[in-house]
Amino acid sequence: MKQDGSIQLFQYWNRLRNGRLAPLRTEIEPADIKSLLADTFILEKDTRGEAVFRLAGSRLCATYGRELKGFSFPSLWREKDQRLVARLAQSVFQTKSVVVISYEGGSRGGRIVEFELLLLPLDGGKENPRSLGAVTACERTFWLGVDPIVDARVDSVRVVDPEREPMFLKNRPSIGLRDGGLAEPPFPADDIEGGRARRFGHLVVLEGGRSG
Repeated sequence: MKQDGSIQLFQYWNRLRNGRLAPLRTEIEPADIKSLLADTFILEKDTRGEAVFRLAGSRLCATYGRELKGFSFPSLWREKDQRLVARLAQSVFQTKSVVVISYEGGSRGGRIVEFELLLLPLDGGKENPRSLGAVTACERTFWLGVDPIVDARVDSVRVVDPEREPMFLKNRPSIGLRDGGLAEPPFPADDIEGGRARRFGHLVVLEGGRSG
């Protein structure tokens, strides 16, 4: 995590969970994170099992030029990244992973800006998995909220173990997808054994990913 908004939300979530895998969704108090609300969101599973926006902050909706409630979370990314993003969202729901995604957003007018996305698990019960997240622009440009983001490409991913990782991760490297790297998601064993991925220490490296 490099952006202040991500770090602040992580610290709040970490205090609430108090050693548990995740805090209860009912423990989240909007007043406690008032300064972050415009950039935060909550995901839930729809009837198809897909991650969709249950709530989304005003600045986040303005960034994409639409109300995000009810929209598919993976659909924000270009098609070749959607499967990866969907699997990461499911890992947050199912295994209570903490995920950090760095991505490049392209606007309708052809402008580019980098974003950091943090995704945190919430305990909503087995039938109602939820996750809490935030999207922070790495640079506050004058046009964000006016020229909507219509395309996104994943740059790098980290899956964080909150029990072992330091609270401040500004100087820790991510695994870049340009190089085919992906940090420790819960991918099925057949993806590795079938030759589509390989292990390197505690990492799982996938073939493909962003290029150019």
